Amino acid sequence: MIPYNQSSQSVIKSTSRPIQVFPLLGNVDMQTVDSFGEEWSTFHTFNEAEIFTAGDNYFDIVPEKILNKNTKALDVGCGTGRWSYYLSEKVGFVECVDPSKAVLAADNLLKDKNNIRISQASVDNIPFLDHSFDLVFSLGVLHHVPDTKDAIKKCVQKLRPNGYILLYLYYNLVNRGFIFKTLFHLSNSLRWGISKMPNVIKKIVCDLLAFFVYIPFVALAKLCMALGMSQKWVHKIPLSWYADKSLRIIRNDALDRFGTPLEQPFSKKEITEMLEHGGCYNIVFAENAPYWRAIAQKV
Repeated sequence: MIPYNQSSQSVIKSTSRPIQVFPLLGNVDMQTVDSFGEEWSTFHTFNEAEIFTAGDNYFDIVPEKILNKNTKALDVGCGTGRWSYYLSEKVGFVECVDPSKAVLAADNLLKDKNNIRISQASVDNIPFLDHSFDLVFSLGVLHHVPDTKDAIKKCVQKLRPNGYILLYLYYNLVNRGFIFKTLFHLSNSLRWGISKMPNVIKKIVCDLLAFFVYIPFVALAKLCMALGMSQKWVHKIPLSWYADKSLRIIRNDALDRFGTPLEQPFSKKEITEMLEHGGCYNIVFAENAPYWRAIAQKV
């Protein structure tokens, strides 16, 4: 267990472990933090099949050599802790940090994982010394902070030299056609309004979108696959990535996509530049969805 580099301001006495609370400083949007706290309070249970299916999708580009019992990992923006759950048997120790009340959901999911600690903290105030971790991962998080470039730099600072950082950031559809981009911009306009709704109404609206927007596209993708259409063409169908995902994952992601106040998509080039600015080299992008996932090493 890596020692903290500062004193906590309070402690949450959760179900299975105490959770140290540190000041939420600088690069954080509190409306977005509160939104995710509500989201993960709603979608806080995952079975192992869901966790490992999704985990295989996200961690497939991580070098096997870093996944060993000597590895100390840091999960930045852990949410419910499902990615840390996925890694818990593959590495020695995982530190989970999240600025929202999702830490309570993570505590519940990770209650039987003795090699994981949870802290409430923001990316601008990660409570560990620099050069402390072998692997830092942040999946679907840093595009929700005001300054993604600086957030990536803060994460890289926590890595030892030649340590690895794994990122998943929303992409700006640079490689998509006109129709796909039009649908995205329409959904972004919807997000602007839906994210400002009261929580109860927002959840209902996002569920309706899951059933009447996501599910039809998913059904179309499944039908095309059943008819033997090539993956190249199935991939062109919006939301086809969810073809093998559960309804709970689809509902969760609809709330994530439309209920979040702050969201910034990036191109491959922009992500490369941000990683290089943070002090990374050997940057490798996944060639399959979800986009963009990248693994890089600290100089």
